[in-house]
Amino acid sequence: MAGEDAVRVEGAQGAGTTAGAAEAGAGSRAAEAGAPAGAGAAGAPSKALVLCSGGVDSTTLLARAVRDYGAANVCALSVSYGQRHVRELDAARAVATYYGVEQRFLDLAAIFAESDCSLLSHSDAALPQGAYAEQQDAAAGAPVSTYVPFRNGLFLSSAASMALSLGCSTVLYGAHHDDWAGNAYPDCSPAFVDAMARAIAEGTGGELRLEAPFVNANKAAIVAEGLALGVPYELTWSCYEGGAVPCGTCATCIDRAAAFAANGAPDPLLG
Repeated sequence: MAGEDAVRVEGAQGAGTTAGAAEAGAGSRAAEAGAPAGAGAAGAPSKALVLCSGGVDSTTLLARAVRDYGAANVCALSVSYGQRHVRELDAARAVATYYGVEQRFLDLAAIFAESDCSLLSHSDAALPQGAYAEQQDAAAGAPVSTYVPFRNGLFLSSAASMALSLGCSTVLYGAHHDDWAGNAYPDCSPAFVDAMARAIAEGTGGELRLEAPFVNANKAAIVAEGLALGVPYELTWSCYEGGAVPCGTCATCIDRAAAFAANGAPDPLLG
């Protein structure tokens, strides 16, 4: 996204809809407290902004949001942060088009210009291979090398500002258990989500809430929900590499394959 405006808007016109409106497996704190999704003040429909990376987790969350709020009341926010390839942004665009939701693009790459994280295009660090558990062992309790410094804190702060300006009541964030287990990505943990939720509620005068309904679920459970919702996983992208097909050896490829296998379902990207 280099050279483009910092924020772009696309109104997706896809005709796809979610199929098989199965009940969600992991409810948000707001839902558990009795706040109905999709209902705003005086019965007006609420709006939600979904952080959408084009991967399995955020796409499943987008499907849930469309089911709960209606496509007209959902906005997808996709962020360029200087990542190695554009495949995930292309996937995010395809998913938003499928669901017929408005999509915003935000370029925050300059903020990470000094980071040597292996996920970034300017880094000389090699992308690690193998499962996250192996990387966590090597990191000895520190975040893994693909942790982008406080990336999700920045994303959520930006999303909150944008969501409030767009008249949304909720920001939806797809962090899940496998992301934060073993401190791999500390900005995905329940403690982090709770802290950001408090900050967003406080900083918006209670007008906006953060929900991360998958934060205690693993990727297999997310895929199970997505399969029930008819999520078009063939449009998504998870691999850290940007080739024609997933590499199959990076940690996110390994996790994705295991999640589909746990559900007895083939990964559509692997044929």
